Amino acid sequence: MMSRLCLFFIACLASAQVQELRSTFEVRYVTDAAIYLNGGREEGLQEGFHLTVKRLKPGDPTLSAESVARLVVTAVAAHSAVCEIESSLSGIRTGDLAEVSSQDLEVLRMLQQSKTARRYGQIVSFTAGDPLEQEQRDYVPKAPSPEINRSQGGVSYEFNSIVDHASGIATNQHGVAVRADVTRIGGSFWNLTGYWRGRMNSRDGSGPQTQTLRDVVNRTYHIGLYYNNPESRYSFGVGRLLIPWAGSLSTIDGAYVGRRLGKHWTAGAFGGSTPDPSAWDYKPGRQLGGALLALDAGSFDKLRYTQTAGIAISRLHWKAEREYAFLENNFSWKQNLSVFYNMEADRLTVGRLGNLDSGIALSRSFLTLRVQPARWISFDVNHNYFRTIPTFDLVLIGTGLLDKYLFTGLSGGIRLELPYQISLYGTVGQNQRSGDAKGSLNQMYGIALRNFANTGFRADLRRSVFQSPLGKGWYQSVSLSRELGNGLRFEVQGGDQELSSAVSQNTRSLWMNATLDWFIGRHYALGAGWNSYHGSIQSYDQTFFSLGYRY
Repeated sequence: MMSRLCLFFIACLASAQVQELRSTFEVRYVTDAAIYLNGGREEGLQEGFHLTVKRLKPGDPTLSAESVARLVVTAVAAHSAVCEIESSLSGIRTGDLAEVSSQDLEVLRMLQQSKTARRYGQIVSFTAGDPLEQEQRDYVPKAPSPEINRSQGGVSYEFNSIVDHASGIATNQHGVAVRADVTRIGGSFWNLTGYWRGRMNSRDGSGPQTQTLRDVVNRTYHIGLYYNNPESRYSFGVGRLLIPWAGSLSTIDGAYVGRRLGKHWTAGAFGGSTPDPSAWDYKPGRQLGGALLALDAGSFDKLRYTQTAGIAISRLHWKAEREYAFLENNFSWKQNLSVFYNMEADRLTVGRLGNLDSGIALSRSFLTLRVQPARWISFDVNHNYFRTIPTFDLVLIGTGLLDKYLFTGLSGGIRLELPYQISLYGTVGQNQRSGDAKGSLNQMYGIALRNFANTGFRADLRRSVFQSPLGKGWYQSVSLSRELGNGLRFEVQGGDQELSSAVSQNTRSLWMNATLDWFIGRHYALGAGWNSYHGSIQSYDQTFFSLGYRY
């Protein structure tokens, strides 16, 4: 009798736990790169979960809440989670509610049921008079971990047709693009995540192959195979990726390995080539290798501090290039304050890369201080320094990918979140090079409209005027996008830029890019687009389409 009462009590407790399953989480903090939720591992959230952000107007019923964005969880703490934006109709605000997708809600239920099932099994196994023998209990089915073999993403065939107006050469490109989010492969702790593109070219005529703006932008992708076992001291990654503890270093085509030395310390090593054209020191044919020591302490909820120090060696076409030390520091207090600093110091050798001196010299440093006293306003102060002229691909200036490199010296900025989903932002700074009679005023300002005239269109307009070691110039750009439900999305981007520099002959250029994605049902997607670029030394038009399968 006593055993039956115990079992009945445990069953009621398990039922109550299932009923308390939490599926809605509040957005507690919003940055340009991440969204923070007020729930984490203890509430059942897992990396890779998808959520829909909904907004409810005051006085409206709950069922009338409108969907404004889709998120995917990228990092989980005990009671906090970090998410990336998959798609967005309007800007996400603090206080918005994020609901777990129906598929992941089933995963949460399985996790909850497996927890209660294990608790129930332990009590039954130690109850007097249990008829099951140990070998029989081994065959009792258990729900598998929902993270194992979780597979999401897509694969698509892409075709590009490019006509170079300057040379008259026509180029056709056939390729494959892969997006992957595969966790716990084969029950292991290996995960495959990211985006990859491959191309095969065929041309009419002779001469150099046309390199389009779209191709250059798409070379900034990341994809990797990662090993992350919470019970192991080791972590690995291989592919096109950033080193986890040193995000300021270049993207590498290679690998890294890390070993935890305690609760807060990690030692690591890395090596590979550097393919990212948006890196400040980009050069084709470079190889990079090094070692580091990283510290990670605190939490996102309160005070957090990270530091990485290391050494690296680079080779250009396998010939000695740079030997340098690097340092990163990151300090944050909730959402109100953050400080980030990184630097690189070279060991100079006379005669190498044109050096006339030897010894230690600071080659690169970047400092940014960000203060957010209220959720609708934030301030930042930055200082940027380069010892040598940056070598990123200058065609990317108008895309906004190089904004953090265009300003040198001291600058300050502000961002305002206004009513009607309008954001204003701007940065100004004084720059003075050696030999200049007076300094120049660098400036960048823009406006973001997350729901233009209540039409669902998202628009962003910006203009920048700069003078830096690579030259002086300006750019202006505009982007316009719209999502029609979950089935249709289009985006138009355009820009105009001018650069006066000793390192480039392309002084003026005008570009435009348009894409349309149509999701046919649950698994299939069609895409089409057009890219046009007209500069002083290059002019082309590009059309492209894709056929994809989502899994």
